Amino acid sequence: MFTDRISDYFEGVAAKYLSAVDADPGRSHQHEIGGLPAAGFKQYLGTPGKNEEYRFKAKQIYFTDDSDAPDVSDGMVTWYDCRRKQPHRSAEFRLYYNRNVVTELLEEGDFLLVAKMRDGSLLMVFTPAGSTIESQLRLLFGLDYVGESFTSGTLDSIQLLLPLRLMLEDLGVEVNKVETGDSNWLEKLVQNFGGIAFPTTREFSCFARKTIEGVVDPLGNPDEAVVVWMEHEEKLFRIYERHLVQQRLRSGFGENGDDVDEFVGFSLSVQNRRKSRVGHAFEGYLDEIFRIHGLRFQQGRGKGLTTENNSRPDFVFPGFSEYRNPEFPAEKLIMLGAKTTCKDRWRQVLSEAHRIPRKHLITMEAAISEHQTKEMMSHDLSLVVPERIKSTYTDQQKDWLIGLGAFIGLVKNTAT
Repeated sequence: MFTDRISDYFEGVAAKYLSAVDADPGRSHQHEIGGLPAAGFKQYLGTPGKNEEYRFKAKQIYFTDDSDAPDVSDGMVTWYDCRRKQPHRSAEFRLYYNRNVVTELLEEGDFLLVAKMRDGSLLMVFTPAGSTIESQLRLLFGLDYVGESFTSGTLDSIQLLLPLRLMLEDLGVEVNKVETGDSNWLEKLVQNFGGIAFPTTREFSCFARKTIEGVVDPLGNPDEAVVVWMEHEEKLFRIYERHLVQQRLRSGFGENGDDVDEFVGFSLSVQNRRKSRVGHAFEGYLDEIFRIHGLRFQQGRGKGLTTENNSRPDFVFPGFSEYRNPEFPAEKLIMLGAKTTCKDRWRQVLSEAHRIPRKHLITMEAAISEHQTKEMMSHDLSLVVPERIKSTYTDQQKDWLIGLGAFIGLVKNTAT
């Protein structure tokens, strides 16, 4: 499993909701953000004197729940005392930013997180208030309260769960530290798969699962099993990926080793493989757990395994033949969508399997906003979340969420 912590990547963090003057240069005639606290986060930026300005590399990101990828701008920001020409007044520090594609999207009330990275740069993430992105960032960085002035967060207040690691990677933070024991795992991976190319997801998942047999009990605790399997596979995948990517970089790109287009294509293939593999692995582990529990089900793969409008639900209990049989009671049918992250894609399952009014969706995503889960409830969708990840939700949400073990019990009592 992963043993790294959030503090391995960040020195400190603070957050606030943008005021009108923060977001709209027309109100302040400046591109700058105020409200940083006198203590707390300021210790990471320093205290420039009357004739000083501190400049930082900054990755600025605007991320919404319905965007497939965030808007990103890399540049510089300036930390200075805006009262430096007023010697009789106490210092007031502000963060000046240049106009770019991200700052053009800012609106009053948006949530802003500023994090100081271990390499000395800043990560600045903007997102609409009340979004799932805000909820996850507040959870990750220990921000219980956020107001119009910056509030400092608490690092390592929560374990760096797999869904939170994946979210950080969406923000451009590479959370893939080399750890003690990685070389031993790499030796086993190369021995099994040759060290030249990736095996299929099914083969890799099978290897990952077998290497930790006895660590978890998928029959007695399916919630913990799916989380541990996913985290272990992700770790092994990154170890093997690092090895294969290093080999490819050493060999170069094109005849002369400097073909830019070939390099870009290779980079995109690495990113796409990461994203697609996680989803396939998740479905594969659910398939394994359902089989261990003796459930009758089919996955929406293969010829003829569809419902109305050629939709392909991820799982149908007890199967597609029962679903298409008009004499089979609809109340004994259950469908389950599977998405490692929901974002706005959870709505896709609403159009699948018309005979089944209540939809079920299982996810690995942490801390989905209350606004979004209330919308799910209004559409008669039940969210299934493994118990360890369920702990990232509010108490009100937990009363509504279903654990994987409870869902298996529901299927056993219903879809027969």
